[in-house]
Amino acid sequence: MTQLQFNHQLHDYSGSLQSFALNFTKDVEDANDLVQDTMLKAVTYYSKFKEGTNLKGWLFTIMRNTFINNYRRMVKTNTLITQSEDISSANLHYSATRNAVESKFVMGDIHKALATLQPEYYVPFIKYFEGYKYHEIAEELAIPIGTVKTRIHVARGILKKYLRTYAKDLTSAEA
Repeated sequence: MTQLQFNHQLHDYSGSLQSFALNFTKDVEDANDLVQDTMLKAVTYYSKFKEGTNLKGWLFTIMRNTFINNYRRMVKTNTLITQSEDISSANLHYSATRNAVESKFVMGDIHKALATLQPEYYVPFIKYFEGYKYHEIAEELAIPIGTVKTRIHVARGILKKYLRTYAKDLTSAEA
């Protein structure tokens, strides 16, 4: 099949493609764009079409894949970009008041809190925080797994008490 014959057949299927595109988009303008993208890809990849196969099915597959890819791209873009209506004034105020100096103070307090832990609580907690599994910590420290879990639990409790003011700040900022 020559390029010219291919283009004529492609034009013959444009009505079917338009109907199929409307099923996806539910909007005439978006359907027109989808048909145009599909035809452009079909002409671009004409050399990949194998003569004797179903041209209409090939075009519908291109359209479906194009729609899915565009949808995924749109969803990804919308999750990365926060819309101005989505940001409440409380969130704007909270994010505007936080800065690097405050973060430095918070990190200092976390380090002080960790320094208050006795070594038998500090070591298992830090190992767990670094991503080690309970059984790995137990093997490395040569203690029972139940002891590891208890020491991590106790360390969390001590840290929660020491850092309680930040928990109150977070709950008041979220409200």
